[in-house]
Order: sequence, then structure tokens, then C-alpha cells
Amino acid sequence: MPSATLSRPSRARSLASTAAGLVEMAKPRLSSLVLFTSGIGYWLGSSEDLELGRMAATLLGAALAATGANTLNQWVECPLDLKMTRTQGRPLPSGRVTSGQALAFGWLTIFAGWLLLDQVVNGLAANLALLVAVLYVALYTPLKRRSSLCTLVGAVCGALPPLIGWAGAAGTLTTAAWVLFGILFLWQIPHFLAIDWYHREDYARGGFAMVSKVDPSGAMSGRQAVIYCLALLPISLAATPLGLAGPLYAAGALLLGLGFTWLAWALYRDRSDQAARRLFLGSLAYLPLLLALLVLDPTR
Repeated sequence: MPSATLSRPSRARSLASTAAGLVEMAKPRLSSLVLFTSGIGYWLGSSEDLELGRMAATLLGAALAATGANTLNQWVECPLDLKMTRTQGRPLPSGRVTSGQALAFGWLTIFAGWLLLDQVVNGLAANLALLVAVLYVALYTPLKRRSSLCTLVGAVCGALPPLIGWAGAAGTLTTAAWVLFGILFLWQIPHFLAIDWYHREDYARGGFAMVSKVDPSGAMSGRQAVIYCLALLPISLAATPLGLAGPLYAAGALLLGLGFTWLAWALYRDRSDQAARRLFLGSLAYLPLLLALLVLDPTR
């Protein structure tokens, strides 16, 4: 009896450690971006009357699907995470979460997200959320070891959440919704390239086929960053003629886009870790500022 009593705190600590590990595997910062962009999509796609309950269900469903995708991604990549300095302390490599726990949690949260969206919101939003999870786990994750094109697939996954939000609000996707998709897609390429460049040694140890491995000089990383930032300019400005935002947004989008492009050009010119970090930080400032302008300067 005393030994059973003494074991309860240990079991409680073990459960708490596992729960904390599963939360970490959900990648809260990345999931918060899914919540943010899904929320922007819902807001912009909604009519005059904002249904807060439906919006909450849409965001929760999208977040659950993203949580499952992030978890299964780490489940697949556990052997590679063991090789990289920055990922060795993750829950699976460190043993804080077992392989079986991660697998069950990943599938359960994906299914829960899909079911919530399908039953409470609509089938289009549910299927878009499922598409994100399938692309991320079944295509993006294995492609990271085979081709630098994984960056493009990853960008598609990251650009779908605003469509989930828009579909949750409107039940359909308009041209303006696809402009949101384009903004998120194009923004992610320079963002990813910056991360890839200053973590290039770690990615090489993990065996990932990133752009920095294809071209160790950094010229390709910088050149692609500039190209995608330039492409982002007209796509972001298209929100105004499509009636999604007004002139204040257009002016801000132009200034933000030029600044983002300048940071990408600096990476192409210098190819230094410092230039990559500045581009990364610039990307973190660019997106929320641009989306805030969309919300603050609506045309409807």
C-alpha cells in the first residue's frame, strides 16, 4: 500500500511530462500562425454579421488539424532530429513522449479537427484542413530528404489556412480568397530560405535536401528570395482592385513589400548569417503588418 501511494506522484509527473511533450509537438508558435491566418480568412470572408461561434469552431478545427500534422511530421523525422543540434531536445528524440503516444495523438487530433469542421462548419473547410495535413505529412515531410522543391510544398501547406477560414465563413472560395493564398504562399519562400541558410549546417547533418545543400554558395537562396519577394508585390496589391482592401492598405503593402525585397536583396548580395537573420525577422514583421492593414482598411 505505501509503495502504491508513493507511485502516484511519479505517475502524475510522468503524465504531466507526456502532456507537456505533446503540447510541444503541436508547435504552438506555428499553430498560432494557423489560428491567426485562418482568423483573417474568416473575418474577410464573412458577411456583415460575424458568427463568433462558427468562427471559433473553424479556428479550433484548423488548429487541431495543424497540431496533428506537426506531430506526425516529428514522428516521421525522429531519427533525423536525433542528428541535428537544434532538434535533439524535442519530445520524441529526448524520450519524453513515446512513438506510440505521438502517433495516436497525431491521428486523433487530425480526425478531431476534420470532424469538428465537417459537422459544425462545412465540408469545404473540413476537406481543406484535411488536405493541409495530408500534404504536410505525406508529401512535404518525405520530400525534405529528396528535393529542395519541398519548400514549395511546405508553402502550399502554410497558405491553405486562410482558405479554411474563408470557406468556414462563406462556404465557397472567391478570387479574393485566392489572393490571400497567394500572399501566404509567396511570403513563405523567403521566410523558409532565410531559416534554411542560417541553419544550413544543421540541415546538412540531418540529411535534408534544402536549397542551401543544392547551392552551398548561397546565390540560389538569395536569388529565389528576391524573385519571390518581387512576385509578392503585385499579388499583395491585387487585394485593392478586387475590393478586399482600400488605398491605405495599398500604400502600406507597397512600402512593406519594398522593404521585404530589400532584405532579400541583402541576402543575395552578402549571403551571410546576419543577412539571413534580418530577412527572417523582416518576414516576421511583414506578414502581421500586412494582414493587419487588410483588417483595418476594408472596403465592405
